[in-house]
Amino acid sequence: MLAAQRQHLILQELMDAGTVRVAALAARLDVSEMTVRRDIDALDAGGLLLRVHGGAARTDSFSALEPGFAVKSTRELDAKAAIAAAALDLIRPGMTVFLSGGTTTFELARILPRNLGITVATNSIMVAHSLGSGEPATPAGESDVNEGQPRDGIRILILGGERTPSEALVGPLAAQAAKAIAADLCFMGVHGMDLEAGISSPNMLEAEVNAAMIAASGKLVVLADATKYGVVGLAGIAPLAAVDILITDQGISANAATSLRGAVRQLRITPEAA
Repeated sequence: MLAAQRQHLILQELMDAGTVRVAALAARLDVSEMTVRRDIDALDAGGLLLRVHGGAARTDSFSALEPGFAVKSTRELDAKAAIAAAALDLIRPGMTVFLSGGTTTFELARILPRNLGITVATNSIMVAHSLGSGEPATPAGESDVNEGQPRDGIRILILGGERTPSEALVGPLAAQAAKAIAADLCFMGVHGMDLEAGISSPNMLEAEVNAAMIAASGKLVVLADATKYGVVGLAGIAPLAAVDILITDQGISANAATSLRGAVRQLRITPEAA
């Protein structure tokens, strides 16, 4: 297991438990306690945890952790709805589009008209459920998903793989499947967007799948509410220069908007809610 993978698991443990012990981590990861201590030292140096005697504790800078879908779906609801509505204007009949995992892309799937004859490729269990049922989905247990047949004019392609806390399917299978698809647009939800770090994810394997989606798409459209600005996830996906259109909401500051306009090809800010 690579150091970055171990460190990601340590952060996940901290998110769930609040504190971790070196001995317990060493047993779970099947490595020496010295290796765990080195990982904790590296994460402590990056400000992602607080090293304490015998283990580590959470800090306030946990932007690299991956909240579950149910948690994220309660945040910034108005902003996500406005961003999804703006993204809908980019879709044309007959297109093939990627929808990455995320609660904003889920909102786009929820409002997507079923009569456009489009193909949607996704690694999101929740997006696939929403498109397949024609109704909003709610977080559930394990889902057995595969390539879907056209329903109400939408053909659904599921990129299979290992499930993440955010209900995305990741790993080599998903990345390889993404590479085989030629998409017109890629709608991507992100954990963070930063001028230097670009767009990022808290999950290394999900970042790899997202990068594969971008490479297989004609245009990249990032859907990110204002709270994502300045956040840097554990794994980088792409620089901001790779973003064709960034759609965000009115919560973005004037200074941030100016910086983003200089970094991405096009910035769109949703109209103020009525």
